[in-house]
Amino acid sequence: MSAKIKLAIFASGTGSNYQAIEQAIRAGKLEAEVGLVVCDQPEAKVIEKARQNNRPVFIFKAVDYQEKAVFEQAIINELEMHAVDWIILAGYMRLVGSTLLKRYQGRMINIHPSLLPAFPGLDAIGQALKAGVKVSGVTIHYIDSGMDTGEIIAQEAVNVKIGMTHEQLQTTIQQIEHDLYPRTIQQLISKGDSF
Repeated sequence: MSAKIKLAIFASGTGSNYQAIEQAIRAGKLEAEVGLVVCDQPEAKVIEKARQNNRPVFIFKAVDYQEKAVFEQAIINELEMHAVDWIILAGYMRLVGSTLLKRYQGRMINIHPSLLPAFPGLDAIGQALKAGVKVSGVTIHYIDSGMDTGEIIAQEAVNVKIGMTHEQLQTTIQQIEHDLYPRTIQQLISKGDSF
């Protein structure tokens, strides 16, 4: 049997999608392993979750580096050291720069809580509620140099009920994310996309 595909999970927050990926791996639904967790927020809860799963973690603060290219090169060094095949953004609140893109384009994906191209960027759930849409959802897409503009891989819609709060819509969307993301990652790696 060939070696498992190694994923690096990039996260800035609680790590709920990271945890869903770990659970899918344990359940045998995702034939991969988490080789590294990358986090730009030293206080983020995802770090503790990664350590509980005995995963190596690379933590950095962007302000400690002269420019994006420098910290992205530091990330690449870590990715190469851990033989990472795919980069999975899971609540990573930073635009990926050209240094990382050049090295991993076609093997970097992101999940976003809207039906892109609608509501890119921060607080997509709040944007959807403010716009009064009846349907929102989840998008998984390749990373490019724009903000949530990469080629769409998978989408799933969510009905927005009248009077739904931000928290209620977020919970509904996260339930979809936690199923759709591991499933989509498995589909990508099993057909050997971009290798």
